[in-house]
Amino acid sequence: MSFYMPAEFEKQQAAILIFPERPGSWGYGAEPAQKVFAQIINTIALHEDVYVIVNEKSRPAAEKLLNKTDRIKLLDIPTDDAWARDTTPTFVRDTDSGRPAGISWKFNAWGGEYDGLYAHWEQDDALAEKFCQKAGFDCISAGEFVLEGGSIHTDGEGTLLTTESCLLSPGRNPAMSKQQIEDTLCGYLGCKKVIWLPRGIYNDETNEHVDNVCAFIRPAEVVLAWTDNKNDPQYELSAACLETLENMTDAKGRRITVHKLPIPDIPVRVTEHDLAGYEFEEGEDTREVGERLAASYVNFFFANDIVLLPQFGGENTLSDKRALDIMRKLLPEREIIPIDAIEIIKGGGNIHCITQQIPAWEARV
Repeated sequence: MSFYMPAEFEKQQAAILIFPERPGSWGYGAEPAQKVFAQIINTIALHEDVYVIVNEKSRPAAEKLLNKTDRIKLLDIPTDDAWARDTTPTFVRDTDSGRPAGISWKFNAWGGEYDGLYAHWEQDDALAEKFCQKAGFDCISAGEFVLEGGSIHTDGEGTLLTTESCLLSPGRNPAMSKQQIEDTLCGYLGCKKVIWLPRGIYNDETNEHVDNVCAFIRPAEVVLAWTDNKNDPQYELSAACLETLENMTDAKGRRITVHKLPIPDIPVRVTEHDLAGYEFEEGEDTREVGERLAASYVNFFFANDIVLLPQFGGENTLSDKRALDIMRKLLPEREIIPIDAIEIIKGGGNIHCITQQIPAWEARV
């Protein structure tokens, strides 16, 4: 039996989200974030099923804010936070039957004892297997191999994107060489070639996940987070990624077309009001006023026929429109839906980080 990871732009049967409630990630009782999560869930549910993971504390808010439809399915599973991309299963397809199965990676809160973002992550580590059990999917255990779903991106045709800054960080799999990590990825995900981008988005606390800096929009074609401002710390990071992509071919030997998707012109930062709303527990990474958040338009989510695109508002209204225009030109066959994502970025990630796709049951052609 062999498996491969489909591209995110392929047909999906469902999406997964976790309703937010962690006080150290989502300020003011998580109410502002819950409204945005609900908007995203209700929008996706117009196009495919959505599994929403809740617990005793978050279920009442979910029941209140979510539309009453058979497409939205609440699952009671305890979690530590709401980053579904990193803690729910990474789905692959059986090469012969086309049936999806979920991979359960080892999760250690983005760095474990070395530089993890919270002290207790046992529930999040157990989530992928519990989700597969409750939702009725086969589960493939990756054992002690540490990985988050946001650290990988595929074209569905054998090419995988990741960043050296994340997968080679001391808090992930320090006993493994780069080649051993690459071989492990190819073994579980059925990929033939791994493209290692050197860096991600500046100040990304995940050690620079690839899903914030670069994403496939179709085979041999990516969007890359960009800035023309050479004084911005992001410039050197994005320029290094561009150089790698321009000197690389994919698994099928094709040159990769790179479309620049500029980051917000004005950095998104933590305000005094934001900081007052958090409640951090012991051992949890904290925030400070003026801290630059890793805002990027690349952190979008494909669902059937649509793309949910982050928007940051305020001083970045023109930046938002520019990103919207670029994505509409690049993906004319899809509806690009702008989502006010400021309450999500305050948690540390964005729309792609809080979503996970389940591919349709479809034999490979």
